[in-house]
Parts: sequence; C-alpha cells; structure tokens
Amino acid sequence: MLNVWVYSLLSVFIVSLISFAGILTLSIKAEKLKKIILYLVSFSAGALFGDAFIHLLPQIVEELGFSLVISLYILLGVVVFFILEKVVHWHHYHYPHTKEQIHSFAITNLVGDAFHNFIDGLIIGASYLLSLPVGVATTIAVFVHEIPQEIGDFGVLLHGGFTKGKALFFNFITALTAVVGALVALLLSTQIGNITTFLIPLAVGGFIYIAGSDLIPELHKEIQIKKSLLQLMAFILGIMVMVALLAFE
Repeated sequence: MLNVWVYSLLSVFIVSLISFAGILTLSIKAEKLKKIILYLVSFSAGALFGDAFIHLLPQIVEELGFSLVISLYILLGVVVFFILEKVVHWHHYHYPHTKEQIHSFAITNLVGDAFHNFIDGLIIGASYLLSLPVGVATTIAVFVHEIPQEIGDFGVLLHGGFTKGKALFFNFITALTAVVGALVALLLSTQIGNITTFLIPLAVGGFIYIAGSDLIPELHKEIQIKKSLLQLMAFILGIMVMVALLAFE
C-alpha cells in the first residue's frame, strides 16, 4: 500500500509541473506552436481512448464483471464532465473579455481548472489502487492531455491581466489540486471498501467524453490530407503506447 501512496503522489506532482508548459509559448512562434499542439492533441485523444478501453475498463470488469451499475457509473462520468464543461463555458459567456471584467474571467478560469485537476488527481489515485501499471498508464494519458490544456490556460491568464510570473504561479497552484484529489482517493480507500468500483468507471466516462467531445472535434477542423494523415498517425501512436504498457501488467 505504501508503494501506491508514493507512486500516486509522485505522479500527480509530476502532472502538476505541466502547469509550467506555458513557458513554451514565450520561446516558440505562435504558428509553429499551433502545429505542435495539434499533433499532441491527436496523440492525447488516442492515449485517453486507449487508457479507458485497454487499461481501466478491462481491469474493473475483470474484478466485478460488466454490470448495469458499471455502465451507469461510466455514463455518470460523461455527465459529470459535461456539466463541468458547461459551467466553464457558461462563465466564458457571462464574463466577456472587457477591461472591467477580464480579471473575473481569469479567476473563474482558475477555479474551473482547479476542479478539473482535482478530478484528474482522483482518477490517478484510484488507478493506482487497481494496480501500479494501470496507474502509470493513466498518469501518461492525463499528462499528455494536460500539456495543450495548460498552455491554453496560461494564455487565458495572460489575456485576463496576469503578469507572466503570476500566471505561471497561479496556474501551478491550481494544478496542485491534483495532489489533493489523489490524497482524497487514497484516504477514502482506507475508509470505504471498493471505492474503485465508483471512481474507475467515472474516469472511463470522463476520458471518453474528453477525447470524443473536446479533442476529436478539434482534429476535424484540419482538412488537409497530409496533416490529417499525420494526425491519424499520432492518434494511433497514442493508442499503441497504451497497448505497449500492457507488457508491464
């Protein structure tokens, strides 16, 4: 159990460090960065789908069987992430980019990001409760997904009136809520038996929602054949990385 705690907390701390990815935007030209992120999004989508269907779902089904309860928890995961995204978009709509309200918009973005990172921490902690290889696979999936998101969040904070230093600092603080999420998952596991029965299907639903609703639509905005093929290769590579990690289980 000690290994689970060590690996979980180390993993979420490493994921939290991605909040500094915004520094990349200061040294890479915007057009070049946009191209890099596009393929990273493709890889991320493949990794999230791969982790959901190759690691998380098979593990929980192996332990409990595929029941109606598992299906409902997966759907609940989709609903939870749908609501979270709706709340974020609602705030984006109600806090327009004006000089008087930009700061409020940036704060709202931080709050939404903190909650999202907290859920990521819960998912990573719950994954390590299943097994160390599943935890590692989930950490990688979350890691690659967070890079483009954190770069975007950094841009939002700069646009919201934060200095570069403060944007990096507050982005990192909100990222640390992932550590809190992992701690909650690990502590609950000592008080509530089989908590992974709930958290893992929730994670599966969340990953399916993020990959299918947020990432895939972004990829379809690119219609050039060459770039689309490169996207497909990156997407398949993300899945294959998850397949390769099966060797460690």
